[in-house]
Amino acid sequence: MEHGKLSIIHCPFSINFAVQDHLFGYTAVLMDTRYRIHGGIPLRGDVLISGSKNAALPLIAASVLTNGETVLHNVPRLRDVISLLTILEFLGAETSFQANTVRIRTHKLQNRLIPAEFVSKLRGSIVLLGPLLARFGKVEMAYPGGCVLGKRPVHAHIAALEQLGAKDLSTDEMLHLEGDLKPGRVILPEFSVTATENAVLAAALVSGETRIDLAAAEPHVQEVEMLARAMGADVEGIGTHTVLVRGTRTLHAVTHTVTSDYLEAGAFTIAALVTKGKVRLHGAESEHLLSFLQTIRRLGGVWKIEDGVLFVDGELSSLKSIEVRTNIFPGFPTDLQATMGVAMTQAQGVSRIFERLFEGRMAYLYELEKMGAHIEILNAHEALVIGPTALRGRTVSSNDIRAGAAMVLAGLCAEGETTITDVRYIERGYDRFDEKLRSLGADIEKTVVEEVKREKDSEPLSVSPSVDYHSPAHGNDRLPRRTGTPVHLR
Repeated sequence: MEHGKLSIIHCPFSINFAVQDHLFGYTAVLMDTRYRIHGGIPLRGDVLISGSKNAALPLIAASVLTNGETVLHNVPRLRDVISLLTILEFLGAETSFQANTVRIRTHKLQNRLIPAEFVSKLRGSIVLLGPLLARFGKVEMAYPGGCVLGKRPVHAHIAALEQLGAKDLSTDEMLHLEGDLKPGRVILPEFSVTATENAVLAAALVSGETRIDLAAAEPHVQEVEMLARAMGADVEGIGTHTVLVRGTRTLHAVTHTVTSDYLEAGAFTIAALVTKGKVRLHGAESEHLLSFLQTIRRLGGVWKIEDGVLFVDGELSSLKSIEVRTNIFPGFPTDLQATMGVAMTQAQGVSRIFERLFEGRMAYLYELEKMGAHIEILNAHEALVIGPTALRGRTVSSNDIRAGAAMVLAGLCAEGETTITDVRYIERGYDRFDEKLRSLGADIEKTVVEEVKREKDSEPLSVSPSVDYHSPAHGNDRLPRRTGTPVHLR
């Protein structure tokens, strides 16, 4: 990957495209990346937890605030990261991504309208709103997309920036904010992680003191606050719900190491439990997992931390029913609710899940029911899980990033073969998830299924064989080696 020229073809992600057929009109070729898992194998060994995507995205966006070169180490190689770097290149930045290190030079950055093609599948692109507005006095971008987790409006972002002096000129199709930002008091309408990040980053480039109340305090928010401080802003209250930012118009570029992903660490912890394995997690930040690890202990999970390594002993664990309520940090993370639901299927008794933060985050329970789980959904936010039940391998879908990871864990502890479709969601949030699981002994294979359809009658024409993956001679990217008839992109 060259400086200033990201090559998306090097990324292991699903592609939807169409080619013209002169006889039949248009033919659509749909590619679905899947995991095939043979369960029942206890995971054993050591795994290194990758850098946090939720931290990396706003840290990349923060590079907009300077004119120098921002260097970020321990960045996970994920599609969302590539997508955000592509947006910055569209705006004139020069970027490189080598061996988990991102370099961004923003001295030629321009203020341009960011179209839907760049942001429609990247919810995280919303963190560009504050930095671009603070630097240029104007920002225009299509509404960001991403996973569908119920209603995730942008009103908290707009409210925060309006309190700093921005004028909202947005339409139904486009976000549009303008104004010379001034320091002041920002009272967020909710504990929004990304709205807090936008407010902190914008305030960092505004001379004077800004107070942010009802700030989110998640570990990735703390990363943003620490980066703003390193760049030259005076930031107090890091990790609390009241943050003071004394900004300056002369921030400087820095080098920073992205914190590890506590959500990935949580997923591997539960994977060890449900497979009755023994796994050592290196690089996991225990302070980010306090509530989660206490919940695991209540569940009957056995773990300990020695010399900074989290050891999870699923073999000695005896899982029992519990009640889990998601909450803002430091409460139980909503992004670990789905994987905890899988653990509950293996626990003795009736467990209860109460999702307090998002709508639409219980859909994965229907997929678990296909595998034999005993589930009672009480409403959009509450469900009972009756266990233990022996899960059976089935074909299930990945509804979003975290639900997809949950289905992987279900497949790992199920009898027989499980096929998980739409794993492009999983690979947006978990760095080399299947590779790491294989290193622990899991029988998991990644394949690509191609279905060719004519647009006229939607009649399937053919399904290609699987695709196996190999490492190219250069770089760390994963390229498909096609075992059937190749499909040519023009």
